[in-house]
Amino acid sequence: MADCSNCSAPLVANTNQCPYCGVRNDVDLHGKHDFSVSNQNSERACPHCETVMQTIEVGAGSELYIERCESCFGLFFDPGEIEELLERSVSNVFDVNVDLIKNINEERYKSNQDFRYVKCPDCQVMMNRVNFGQRSGVIVDQCKKHGVWLDSGEITHLMEWKKAGGEKLNARIEQQKERKKESSTRSRLAASSESYDLSSHRGRQGSSMLGEDDLLESVSSLVFKLFS
Repeated sequence: MADCSNCSAPLVANTNQCPYCGVRNDVDLHGKHDFSVSNQNSERACPHCETVMQTIEVGAGSELYIERCESCFGLFFDPGEIEELLERSVSNVFDVNVDLIKNINEERYKSNQDFRYVKCPDCQVMMNRVNFGQRSGVIVDQCKKHGVWLDSGEITHLMEWKKAGGEKLNARIEQQKERKKESSTRSRLAASSESYDLSSHRGRQGSSMLGEDDLLESVSSLVFKLFS
């Protein structure tokens, strides 16, 4: 059992938050806070504070540049950058801990948070609110063309979710859904084929009966001519 990094009390299983002092304990995340302010100037403004954001470089020489608001600490990622940061920050995920995933989402859920749609820092068009990774519990603001906005703390939520196996769990669920879809498609095709075979059989039966009637009529006509 792990101990709290703040008060050394034993941590309850499947949680990152100490029940005694309330401090959240970091999981094994590589380079979580390893960033520096870049000399690159950002022309994008924070969608909440409306102030120009700073550009930060995550990891020395990594060429991964993210825009950050100095006031609210929100982050704006270009398309694909969140996935890249998660891949760099979270490693050695072998199992899925469903209980931990549930607790992470419940502990980080902010019931009193005022949600509102915000504009993309680049094109100024209202962004869509989507559940990142479909089941992460982190509702992000997304512009399909320019990127994703995360409020302060949400990137850590995503890292904890992935470390607990959330990404693997989502992949398994999607695979199960795909298998069910394929199975349903095969069943419909089989039913359709069976219906077609039955219809063809009835058609052939009808053709055979029709031929017999024609033959009987011809024989009757012949007999009538011979004996009349």
